[in-house]
Amino acid sequence: MTAKNKSFIFTQCVNILKSTGKKAADIHELRAIIADISEESIFHHTCQYFLKEHVLEYTNDFARWAGESLEESSLAEHLSNIDPYDYRNMQGLRNELLRVIDDYMKKYREPRRAIPGDEFYFNETVTLTFPVGIQAQNLAEFLIGIRFIDPQSIYYHFYEARMRLRNGVDDFSLWMEQVLGKKELAERIRAIDPFMHHIEGIRDFIVTAVEEEVKNEMEVIH
Repeated sequence: MTAKNKSFIFTQCVNILKSTGKKAADIHELRAIIADISEESIFHHTCQYFLKEHVLEYTNDFARWAGESLEESSLAEHLSNIDPYDYRNMQGLRNELLRVIDDYMKKYREPRRAIPGDEFYFNETVTLTFPVGIQAQNLAEFLIGIRFIDPQSIYYHFYEARMRLRNGVDDFSLWMEQVLGKKELAERIRAIDPFMHHIEGIRDFIVTAVEEEVKNEMEVIH
């Protein structure tokens, strides 16, 4: 969306995975690498978790590895309580990850080691974005677009936007509020808990909310 074009332009992202060559077999090694790894890697393992096939019990790769590979359920729970979108930058998020791990290691000084081949492999991604050729000037057109765009587009506008726009704001609700004047609808979209649903669940919630709004508009007209 630009000043000249008030249409909603659906954008998609493609992530090219890169290995950092670093891996951890226990919590001590994980902590040491998190302290030094690139911000791109921190971003990949936290903010981009929802773009992957993920388990809703966890909210980032670190928590999932601690819970599934190390069977450190308490640590996994504390790591899952970290909302990456609460932090203004990756350094703040890194510091919180380290704090949680440090607190855990004070209580459990001999944590389990992962079996060979099940270590935590640190990766990062190069993200490319491009318009998918679908635009919407009203809710009816938006409804058509949201139903058919790829999951990567949902991720970009609903999850990744929270890092760009801050304060729990996403591209969808921002457009609905600022361009269409649909403040209540925008608030419904923002109220969707990003940690409680898969991307397709997010799509379903948005579709339902917009369908109800379009139906109400039609009833007013008639």
